[in-house]
Amino acid sequence: MLRISGLADRRWRIAATGLALTAVVALAGCGKKQEGPAVVGQVIAHVGPDDVTQQELDNEFRLAGVPADKRTDEAAKALLTRILERKYLVQQAMAGKLDREPTVHLDLLRSREQILAGAYVQRDLGAKVSAISKNEIDTYIQSHPDQFDKRQIYNIEQVSFPPSNNMDALAAATKDFKTIDQVEDKLKEFGIKYSRGPGALDSATIPPQMLKALQGRKPDDVFFIRSRNNASFFKVTTVEDKPLTADEAQQLGKRELASNLARKASEDTSKAAVAETKFEGDYGRIMTTAAAPAAAAGEAVPAAAEAPNAEKPAEEQQKDAPKN
Repeated sequence: MLRISGLADRRWRIAATGLALTAVVALAGCGKKQEGPAVVGQVIAHVGPDDVTQQELDNEFRLAGVPADKRTDEAAKALLTRILERKYLVQQAMAGKLDREPTVHLDLLRSREQILAGAYVQRDLGAKVSAISKNEIDTYIQSHPDQFDKRQIYNIEQVSFPPSNNMDALAAATKDFKTIDQVEDKLKEFGIKYSRGPGALDSATIPPQMLKALQGRKPDDVFFIRSRNNASFFKVTTVEDKPLTADEAQQLGKRELASNLARKASEDTSKAAVAETKFEGDYGRIMTTAAAPAAAAGEAVPAAAEAPNAEKPAEEQQKDAPKN
């Protein structure tokens, strides 16, 4: 049984959409009497002293992902009700002086910072991605044949289950297993609930370390891999050659280059932020000695492909595999 353990590529994740809803509540509540910029735009409702504008409703549609041709009266009613409820609750929170509580104040500050940071990253990264040339994409395609011209689909049989406290004992007990049936019997012995079924791994999207292990596999190898939320044993059953078409290759190549840009931007931002910071007390030592381990603390090892009734690993969700 082969155990694959390696750090997946870090991805810069912008949570601007989710945070925007939180921050609207937060920013609306700043100030003792909800003082702030004057309301701009057509006023469509009043909640006590607060106005609701058409622009606010349009923004709510945007955050909800509702296109212009789907903005029905029913949808407008639902989203406008959400705005009214939010403003009403902010008024109640302000009346209760919740904005003066230290933790609430810090949460407000954090939400504002996250939205502004996310907006900046989105604009900066968007400009860089738009500037990716066809020559850059072609060069990337040529230098990564396993993702494009030599792309393969690894069909697998797997058992998947949520990680438990006895994962190390389970891995040790199954290290010499040659079949999924043996693994299934051991899971039953450990009292672990699991799902079994077919799956597929795409050489165009799986991490390089996992691909290397698959390419060097022996016929009776059983692999064990896990992430934060999912663990799987699997065995390769068949392999199909499926090179990408020219259009698919261009699309995937640009996505991969965009991911690389995002990762580099994240790393550069972290370095620049630390370099511009003057630390007080013992934090200079802490940041110097703990910076490298901390950067990897949130990483997860690669996990198996999607299977029936099994949770798809977070790393695979971030990658849009070609459809064919």
